[in-house]
Amino acid sequence: MTGLVLALVAAGAFLWAKMEIEIEGKAGWAEDLPTWKVEKHLLLDIFFGGRALTGYHLWAFSFVLAIFHLPFAWAGGTWTWRGEVRLLGFYAIFWVLEDLLWFLLNPHYGWRGLSPGRAWWHKRWFLGLPVDYWVFTAMGIACIGF
Repeated sequence: MTGLVLALVAAGAFLWAKMEIEIEGKAGWAEDLPTWKVEKHLLLDIFFGGRALTGYHLWAFSFVLAIFHLPFAWAGGTWTWRGEVRLLGFYAIFWVLEDLLWFLLNPHYGWRGLSPGRAWWHKRWFLGLPVDYWVFTAMGIACIGF
């Protein structure tokens, strides 16, 4: 079951990345979109890797989180803490995959564009990847195994 869910999460991440490439183009992190931004805040440093919070991303993250909760409703409203923790794990993996695919599939970036010089919105890096990738992948795996 977990393998099927991961495959569907990966397919969803692929589709979302393709949509986001169409929306953002070469201007990553909603740089050229007509959206509000909160550039500096302590909570952004702690929970958002120092990136700005944009209206675009707030609504995108919220929409995907709401969609991830639909299976609880489809299962007759059956909700559990274990299910919620696992859901959050899949949600974390979704966004790591989506962001990675955004770079790989975006003709303006590619693998070489996933670098501190080009991906300016990723503030912290470790072993050639954004720290968020490492943290959210580890958290996601831990939550899925809960």
